[in-house]
Amino acid sequence: MKHDSLKSKIRNIPDYPKPGIVFRDITTLLRDRGAFREVHDILIERYRDRPIDVIAAVEARGFIFGGALANALKIGFVPIRKPGKLPAATISESYQLEYGEDTMEMHVDAISPGQKVLLIDDLLATGGTLAAAAKLVKKAKGEVFGIGCVIELAFLHGRDLLEGYDVYSILRYDSE
Repeated sequence: MKHDSLKSKIRNIPDYPKPGIVFRDITTLLRDRGAFREVHDILIERYRDRPIDVIAAVEARGFIFGGALANALKIGFVPIRKPGKLPAATISESYQLEYGEDTMEMHVDAISPGQKVLLIDDLLATGGTLAAAAKLVKKAKGEVFGIGCVIELAFLHGRDLLEGYDVYSILRYDSE
């Protein structure tokens, strides 16, 4: 990939959160102002001049990239959070995890019918979180314009759950 030099800015933590998993830690990328800026610039270039009304990002690391991108594109930002974190009325979507189930929520009035929404997260792994976020957008009668991520763990086949969406990732890992 064109941006593979950014991989050297990501810390790999073996056996976290459990044995056999290599955790891709973006905090080392974030603290490097050049690398963080490069990721930000790549996302701006990708989505500038696109018909996007609002960015929705997934808690918590997705907020870092989604909020900055929404600000740069001069559009609104919608947080998608874990249950009980949003103060007003919400809609929710549950999804399967490798070891159980999780749920994401969004304010009922966060997206207006017909709005084109760009979903942003730091990582695409199995696709469950972003698929749930896309379902939330649909429940609000919004349209998912696309899905953007910094890292994709392609060997987990997360794109399979996101079939039909324009999915973009800056960095791709083909193996653990």
